[in-house]
Amino acid sequence: MTDGWFIMSNIKTASVKWIEGSEFEASTGSGHKFVIEGGGPNRGPGPMELVLVGLAGCTGIDVSDILKKKRLDVKGFEVRVEGTRAETCPMVYTCIDVIYTIRGKNIPASDVEQAIRLSEEKYCSVGIMLGKTAQINHRYEIIAE
Repeated sequence: MTDGWFIMSNIKTASVKWIEGSEFEASTGSGHKFVIEGGGPNRGPGPMELVLVGLAGCTGIDVSDILKKKRLDVKGFEVRVEGTRAETCPMVYTCIDVIYTIRGKNIPASDVEQAIRLSEEKYCSVGIMLGKTAQINHRYEIIAE
C-alpha cells in the first residue's frame, strides 16, 4: 500500500520554542535539543550556520562510508564548509566551498575523487538541494601518514 501513503521513516520533524529575544530551543524528532539564535548572546548557532553543518555532515558521512567500503587506511577525516550569502534578502547561499581533509596511509586520489563525486551527484541530499541555489565547489587534501 504505497499509493497515497508516506513512509514514516522519510518524514523528519523539527520544532523551535521561543526562549527570549532571538533565542529558541530547537528540538528534533530524534530527541535532540539545542539553542539556536538569530543574534544575541551567542549561546547557539544561527539557522544558516546549521545549513552548513547539515551539508558538512551529510557529505562527510557519505565520503567516509565510501572510503571505508574501499577498505582504505583512513586515520582522520574532516570536512570544512564555507558559504557566501547574497547581500540582499533573502540572503541565501550563493557559493559554497566544501573542503575535505583526509589523513591516512596510501590513500589514492582517484578513490577520494570518486567518493566526493558520488556524494555530490547521488547521495548527499543536503548538497543536491543547496545546489539548486548555490554554486558548490569541492576540493580535497590528502595528508600521508
